[in-house]
Amino acid sequence: MASFINISFDVNIYRDLHEPALVIGGCFVLVALILSLLLIFQHLRYYTNPSEQKWIVGVIFMVPVYATESILSLWNPKLSLACDILRNCYEAFALYSFGSYLIACLGGERQVVELLEDESRKQISQSLLGGEEKPVTQKRTLYNFIFHPYVVGKHLFTIEKFGLVQYMILKTVSAFLALILEIFGVYGDGKFNWHYGYPYITVVLNFSQMWALYCLVQFYNVTHHKLQSIKPLAKFISFKAIVFATWWQGVGIALLCSLRVLPKERKFQTGLQDFLICIEMAIAAIAHVFVFSSSPYHYVPTSVYEEFTAQKAETTLNIEDGEKSAVVEKIETKAEVPGTSVRESVQDIVVEGGQKVRPFLFCFFTPATSLLPW
Repeated sequence: MASFINISFDVNIYRDLHEPALVIGGCFVLVALILSLLLIFQHLRYYTNPSEQKWIVGVIFMVPVYATESILSLWNPKLSLACDILRNCYEAFALYSFGSYLIACLGGERQVVELLEDESRKQISQSLLGGEEKPVTQKRTLYNFIFHPYVVGKHLFTIEKFGLVQYMILKTVSAFLALILEIFGVYGDGKFNWHYGYPYITVVLNFSQMWALYCLVQFYNVTHHKLQSIKPLAKFISFKAIVFATWWQGVGIALLCSLRVLPKERKFQTGLQDFLICIEMAIAAIAHVFVFSSSPYHYVPTSVYEEFTAQKAETTLNIEDGEKSAVVEKIETKAEVPGTSVRESVQDIVVEGGQKVRPFLFCFFTPATSLLPW
């Protein structure tokens, strides 16, 4: 009798809170969608550095995906599992995009390996200059990587790449495994009952997430001085808050519901998680406007697009009734970037005897208006 009263009480709480939560959550989702899509449009409008911006767009798009799936799940709890699976799959892609973005900012994988090798050589040199007769060499074991981390060049890069990839694979596999278990009725989403598959998948993913998070922190510790131009700390915090905090938030809600601190009704549990994500995505969208701003890409980086051609032409002229001769040197330099073309022409007149007449400088700016972003 008592359990029946508790179930009725939980159902009434969900029924009373569902409509207000849907309206409030929808407002936050609208804010998240508008800000995120505008930011994505800005990056596509000033698409001057594809090697970095394609991954930025992938990271930013995580907010619309999370927000849309959460409001759909909040509107219809029957869509909860399907939305959760799609969200998990995109989360794996977003993690890959974030790691690829950091590598692109460092100049690519080869430059990252060279950077880590340089840091390793610096540590060895500092040990020798410090008066150590023989530098201590640590074994490259998992224990040393966790408790005694140090730069090991390309090996560190390999370990950290594996740390991210293993989470991507496990997250995707777990999403589809949850779908299969749900079809057979043995998944038990949100139930910490060892007769169901949910607690086992949760434990595995928690360890996988902690390992991936630790690898990201290690990568940041080694490369943060090279990433200062992109303000890496803010990007790390904003990304990890979405990917990792939302997952642990869901686990925490499920644990509180199983302990009856919160109503144990399944709809209430998923609804609370979805409602909180709707609010958090609006906050994340505001943060992304500043953290992943398109302003640094409003100008074309010459290091990426520099394409110069130069042509030199010389002509000999007779002056002062043929007593002296002059050489006219013309150098035309052309720089091409997406959307525009700049040509600079310099003419020098060198009179016999080494005298140089004032040069003439002509500069031509040819815009391709169909390609210009402004």
